[in-house]
Amino acid sequence: MTHIQKGPSATSLSSVGVRERRIIVAGGAGFIGSHLCDRLIDAGHSVLCLDNLMTGSMDNIAHLASHPRFQFRRHDVIEPAIVKGPVAEIYNLASPASPLKYQEDPIHTFKTSVWGALNLLELAREKGARILQSSTSEVYGDPTVSPQPESYHGNVNTTGPRACYDEGKRAAETLFYEMSARHGVEVRIARIFNTYGPRLQAGDGRVVSTFIDQALDGAPLTINGDGSQTRSFCYVDDLVEGLMRLMANDEVGSAPVNLGNPDERSISDAAALVLAATGSKSELTWRAMPQDDPLRRCPDISRAQELLDWRPTVSFEEGLQRMIAHMVSERARQRPAAGGGAS
Repeated sequence: MTHIQKGPSATSLSSVGVRERRIIVAGGAGFIGSHLCDRLIDAGHSVLCLDNLMTGSMDNIAHLASHPRFQFRRHDVIEPAIVKGPVAEIYNLASPASPLKYQEDPIHTFKTSVWGALNLLELAREKGARILQSSTSEVYGDPTVSPQPESYHGNVNTTGPRACYDEGKRAAETLFYEMSARHGVEVRIARIFNTYGPRLQAGDGRVVSTFIDQALDGAPLTINGDGSQTRSFCYVDDLVEGLMRLMANDEVGSAPVNLGNPDERSISDAAALVLAATGSKSELTWRAMPQDDPLRRCPDISRAQELLDWRPTVSFEEGLQRMIAHMVSERARQRPAAGGGAS
């Protein structure tokens, strides 16, 4: 475990008069986790970011490295974390989330979901902290019901190529439920649907970043199946707002809450929007559907609306423009200086 930056104690007051809380974000150098760290720091809290950097990146949190209330520790949650001092909240976002990444080492993926959840739950129990589990819409499998409410138990395959992630997340929900029921740990469970935005890595296999990357390269946009399968894309800022509202809510208890955008789009429609937004002349190409790839994915967010007064505010079109601008900027930043590197 490596300490990069230490922050002060969690007993001081922030500049906006909110009592500072010490908050752990496991997976805090990842896509969603890094945005959450930003929001928590902006809210005046002290953040301990834990990440093994298997899919997270120091680039995502480089701007926080010198912040006095931010601390990074390289740590894999399949091992217990020793944390001194008080902790008020723990967010568990530690897991690869794209099929391409979580299928590289399926046993480690499953351990991350199960052992990682248990280790963080034990830490929350020790500290008297509230803990939030970032579960997933993948617990619904390939649903026969749409939109998917939290009461839907799913249509799943326990031995398919996606099972290491899907079943790991389902098992983690069970651990959260039982640690709440048996030991009184304050838990929250968010079932996160497809999320996109800046810092979503190109090349990790997720649809929006892949389409944008291909469009900017002038390469064909690769569509699995015939493109009629659907997804519901939630912009990362909206998702982080939902996570923070869920963590802060005193009434919801251990029952899962869907967080996602109910604006359901076909993959073909998403490809067309990316082409229009980038001005790319890329063509489309099709390939076989991967095994167990869900045909529909759309959240019923009635619980989130009722309990958290939350719903997404950023349209897919607006979010695409923001993400494209970020990816173009990153490409320019990473491009070697003229004459200074290989072509």
